[in-house]
Amino acid sequence: MYAALRNRTRSSALRLNQRTMASLVKPQDWKAKAPSPLPGPTFAAQATLPKLPVPDLPETLATLKDTLKPIAWSESEYAEVLKKIDEFGSTLGPELQKRLLERKENTAHWFEEWWDELAYMGYRDSVIINVSYYYGFDDHPAHLPQSSISRAAAIARAGMQFRQLFKLGKVQPEATKEGPLCMDTWRFMFDCCRIPGSQGSDWAVSYAKEGEIGNTGHIAVLRKGRVWKLDAWQNGRLLSVEELETQLQYIVENTTHEYPAVPILTASNRDVWAKDYATLASDPHNDAILEAIQSASFVICLDTETPQNFIEHSRDLWHGAVTRTPSGVSLGLRNRWADKPVNFIVFENGKAGILGEHSVMDGTPTVTLCDNVLDIIADPKFDQGKPQEGVTASLPVPLDFKVSDATKEAIAKAEKAALELIETQALNVVQTKYGKAAIKKFGVSPDSWAQMIVQLAYGRLLNDLGLKREGGTYEAATTRKFFKGRTEAIRVVSSESDAWMKSMDDPSVSKDEKKKLFGLAAKKHIAYAKMAGNGQGIDRHLLGLQLSLQNGETVPAMYSDPVYQRSKNWVLSTSAIFSKHFHPYGWGEVVPKGFGVAYMTGYDDYLQFTISSRVEMPNEKFCAELSKAAQDLFDLHSQTTAKL
Repeated sequence: MYAALRNRTRSSALRLNQRTMASLVKPQDWKAKAPSPLPGPTFAAQATLPKLPVPDLPETLATLKDTLKPIAWSESEYAEVLKKIDEFGSTLGPELQKRLLERKENTAHWFEEWWDELAYMGYRDSVIINVSYYYGFDDHPAHLPQSSISRAAAIARAGMQFRQLFKLGKVQPEATKEGPLCMDTWRFMFDCCRIPGSQGSDWAVSYAKEGEIGNTGHIAVLRKGRVWKLDAWQNGRLLSVEELETQLQYIVENTTHEYPAVPILTASNRDVWAKDYATLASDPHNDAILEAIQSASFVICLDTETPQNFIEHSRDLWHGAVTRTPSGVSLGLRNRWADKPVNFIVFENGKAGILGEHSVMDGTPTVTLCDNVLDIIADPKFDQGKPQEGVTASLPVPLDFKVSDATKEAIAKAEKAALELIETQALNVVQTKYGKAAIKKFGVSPDSWAQMIVQLAYGRLLNDLGLKREGGTYEAATTRKFFKGRTEAIRVVSSESDAWMKSMDDPSVSKDEKKKLFGLAAKKHIAYAKMAGNGQGIDRHLLGLQLSLQNGETVPAMYSDPVYQRSKNWVLSTSAIFSKHFHPYGWGEVVPKGFGVAYMTGYDDYLQFTISSRVEMPNEKFCAELSKAAQDLFDLHSQTTAKL
């Protein structure tokens, strides 16, 4: 049997235990199986949220024309794509629009299934760098013990307290000034895991139970590649911080050497991981361990590394540390279960943060999670609990895999692939000398301000390198004002942003005129952002129209046009979040010749841009251009008196 498993033959699958057999086949209703919390404020607004609209076709095509103009390399190229857009709008477009409208009427969310598959579950490269994101926390409150064990224990207890509030339906729904946001993806925050699919597509499984009140649950703790099961709730009681410190200290003291780095398999290409998963899970002992990890409330990673600065902290969260010793290379990814939505990471020196798996949940829910957990801990009234007199808590249990020769070989390959991936990446950070307070005094939206800094910096970079623009700028906009909404693309590049960008280095243009052009660019950005947030963005709509084609129908020429294709090549992938508790924040670039731009505009005294890219890209030069653009924009507003 085991020889057959190592060869991964078809017949071997028939010998897998019943749970493993089921776990290798993607359930059609996988998303519906995750339960909602108990009745309460958390999901109270769900029934009143409107459906995501299907934008009107003429409006989408008009906006598309507008956004393609600055992307085109010549007037003739632009004229050609306009011709194809008009042809689409007068031929097959209306029929595809009709099909989309019918789909909207017959589904809870016309785009959900497509987006889940195309953006995430069908994506086969490693989730590390390519999909996952990270947040780095501020320092542990000074009034609390400063050891890494104490910090991890506080996160464990506060995380479990917040998890219980969610299960009881007591977490207030996220909201904007316009009203509540959809909380549907929160069903996959706790007790959940992504599963590598054997047929080219993954899914997420939730072990949460309908109607549970959150007074049970365990944590998967990783240390030196070893997995432990820590029962944080025992006999209906949440362990105190003191008891959790004892539990975590026990794990540290009983993990004295490196263990086979099975967790690093989760960082592999998804098809590779699916095959290795089947091999691993074929042993019932290992399958039980996998289920214990997948059903864990969340993961706590007790890393042995000690990041010393912002960049190290960022990179060690993003893809784990790379430690070179005379005996070889040690990867921090041995200490991550990348398929879990939430990996809390605590380093030996007390630095901490989170690695988030993006497929079932965008970044804003985990911002709320982390804010609440860190607020609970920082509160002087933090309920740390007390050990129960006369009761000794059960100690955590090691979950040691049986590692076959095939799995040893898989680990070695996964380590090699992970190191090669990590070494392709550059990361730098820019912090400006001013922040939100100054920008608001100028009467400008901080988000539009930051986006125009990026446009100016990138435009100057291209000019200096003698290159043409090879793609567009993607800014994520939430569509969670709609039921099951997730994101839409804000197309940042506009004729107005281009005109202002070019004016900044034109000595014949006055400062007042430059400021006027900036105002027009910022106004257009705000308009595009509102469109996207209101479900009127064009990228999801255009994709939905294309996916509505039936067998035998020819893909309209518009979709293969070079200008259209160029506009969807996201050379700048940008997004902003904010938390008073975060400093490091980022993810990877989405195209090989692009940059990931994670920025924060919420601090009064500085803006922050974290820039990721392939190492062959001019990352440091782009960062220098960002610093210059930020100062030039500040100077422009400081030196002019004309109002926007």
